[in-house]
Amino acid sequence: MQNTPAVAPQKTSDEIDLLALLGALLDNKGTIIACTLVFALFGIAYALLSTPVYQANGMIQIEEKSSGVGSLLGDSELFATASPAVTEIELLKSRQVIGQAVDNLKLTIVAQPNLFPVIGAFVSRRFQPEPEQPVAAPFLGFDRFAWGGEKLDIFQLEVPDAYLGKPLVLVSGENGAYRLLNEDGQELVNGTVGEAVDSDGFKVQIAELVARPGTEFNVVKRGRLSTILGLQRSISASEKGKDSGIMSISMQHTKPAYAMAVLDEVSRLYVRQNVERKSAEAQQSLEFLTDQLPKVRKDLEQAENALNAYQATSGSVDITIETQSILEQVVELEAAISELTLKREELQRRFTRDHPSYQALISQMGQLEGRRDRLLEEVGGLPETQQELLRLARDVQVSTEIYTQMLNKSQELDVMRAGTVGNVRIIDEAAVDTSQPVKPKKPLIVVLATLLGGMLGVAIALLRHALNRGIENPELIEQIGLPVYASVPFSKDQEVLERTFKGKPGHAQSSNLLAATNPADLSIEALRSLRTSLHFAMMEAKNNIIMISGPSPGVGKSFVSANLAAIIAQTGQRVALIDADMRKGYLHKLVNINPEPGLSGLLVHTHTLADVVHKTEVENLHFISRGTIPPNPSELLMHSNFQTVLDQLSKMYDLVIVDTPPILAVTDAALVGRLAGTSLIVTRFGLNPVKEVELTLQRFRNNGIEIKGAIFNAVEKKSAAYGYGDYGYYQYEYKSDAK
Repeated sequence: MQNTPAVAPQKTSDEIDLLALLGALLDNKGTIIACTLVFALFGIAYALLSTPVYQANGMIQIEEKSSGVGSLLGDSELFATASPAVTEIELLKSRQVIGQAVDNLKLTIVAQPNLFPVIGAFVSRRFQPEPEQPVAAPFLGFDRFAWGGEKLDIFQLEVPDAYLGKPLVLVSGENGAYRLLNEDGQELVNGTVGEAVDSDGFKVQIAELVARPGTEFNVVKRGRLSTILGLQRSISASEKGKDSGIMSISMQHTKPAYAMAVLDEVSRLYVRQNVERKSAEAQQSLEFLTDQLPKVRKDLEQAENALNAYQATSGSVDITIETQSILEQVVELEAAISELTLKREELQRRFTRDHPSYQALISQMGQLEGRRDRLLEEVGGLPETQQELLRLARDVQVSTEIYTQMLNKSQELDVMRAGTVGNVRIIDEAAVDTSQPVKPKKPLIVVLATLLGGMLGVAIALLRHALNRGIENPELIEQIGLPVYASVPFSKDQEVLERTFKGKPGHAQSSNLLAATNPADLSIEALRSLRTSLHFAMMEAKNNIIMISGPSPGVGKSFVSANLAAIIAQTGQRVALIDADMRKGYLHKLVNINPEPGLSGLLVHTHTLADVVHKTEVENLHFISRGTIPPNPSELLMHSNFQTVLDQLSKMYDLVIVDTPPILAVTDAALVGRLAGTSLIVTRFGLNPVKEVELTLQRFRNNGIEIKGAIFNAVEKKSAAYGYGDYGYYQYEYKSDAK
């Protein structure tokens, strides 16, 4: 009865993926920790070296205003309007206000000391000027840079349009002298402090210069509009609470004094323009009254002259009580109509004729005119002399009333214009807390940098895991139908040996064979298990020749071949080890034997078999090196001489092991494999993908060669391999404690 092989339980793909990802992170913990530490150090350095940014804050109150403070319309609620905070914010940040501040503070001129990169600002901030040492000494002879205490105050700087916004360099000299250079180092202007220089379109006057001779300053003359726009972006304004009428303004800058000066100047100019705007209303109304007063005065004089002339021609005529009553009513209505007429003139300047306020005024005037016309109709029943006297007296009294009213109003407006107070006022002037910069947030920067470093380390680890298509589970090899005879753990001792004989040509030591220097190494123990497997695998082989190849260079064929031959020879069998890699073979280094004479000389009959067979440090192990590198290795292996040599060695030794080049690189392994009874390939952990192993098998099958099995070499103990059964773990070390 045939036994059915046990099938390992399959894990779900989700579980395998989680374990693989966790394992990849654990395997790359060094990379993750390194990235985290590097980014944390960069974060700490940035937090310490970056220039602190301070915030200046101020507060302005916006009071509710009415349109009648300096207006003919009076304080009527009909026309009263509240000034929204959003409107006042835009007025504060307008080009009119900001532009005036730019001009007053000369903000178009930017002058900064030339600081040493990275650490210059840090060193400069910590220098404390003293009377005997106003500026810091240069660090390591870098005297062109400023190291602390330098000052440059430019009173005037005008440049041609071509140099607007272009960086210039001002170099201090002896006794207050200076030179102004362009970015190419060409001198544009030279002068001394306090001297006004006018040359080739440049106008320069330096008010103060404190610096060592040779110190450089970076100077820029910015355009007025670009400076205004930049300042508009820098100044923040917002209302504190809805409809509170309190506006908070702030500005951030590396220089606290600069931010305070700008905010104070902007606030002052904003309040002044608010007052001027209010005063302009009264001035406009006053100008209108000033234009109307001469006309009203002339009308009054004409009315008085007409009344006097009538009374002179008609004799003494008195107004009756009835006529006096009508006259008083008509005069009252005419005065009211005249006042509304003045208001209408002002409304016409402020609103369209369709505005509700204008229409309401017209309607009111119509009602008064209707009442006046009805009273005048009643006058028709009076005697003719009374009618004429009433008309003339009415004209005099109405003109007098209007003139008096306008004269009083003009005097009132003149007083208002002179003492106008705006509806905004500064509550808090600009102030800066220099003990608490708003930027950088040092703890936050360090934390974010550390997190970013950790995330980058994790990303690198996962990317490596995603891009690594090399086999890390020998079960994948067996799934394509190729038995795995042994999984050989990675040996650090072998790595040390290889660095010794590869990195130091000519260096000689007692042995480079791991089987001789450390026979208890785990990789050697794994090769011993391979020796046992080969004993049964070769029972049906046509001869005692073993060919060992691999898919690609660097898989460890030479290591497996040499140490396998050594441990088999240690059992008492006579073993011949042949280096058939006549291109890049280095087995002679492992056994400490000169490469010449060797196989290439034997195949061309320049040497005999006795000449090329060398004894090694391991008893019963003989070695044939590659010999002189020939120009045609493949042709030599195809020649019948090679088969003759193998036949002779097969009879002389119990086992012949032939190390060959990788099959995917050259065809030499296929030529040797046709003559060998047993063919094996070596694959390396994490190096060879499954597709590469499949292509290797296909290449051998195309040449009629059957690969008996594979040797999975340099297996590393990785967390990502957890869950791969027994192959995910090293074999246990089991040896004597005796030294």
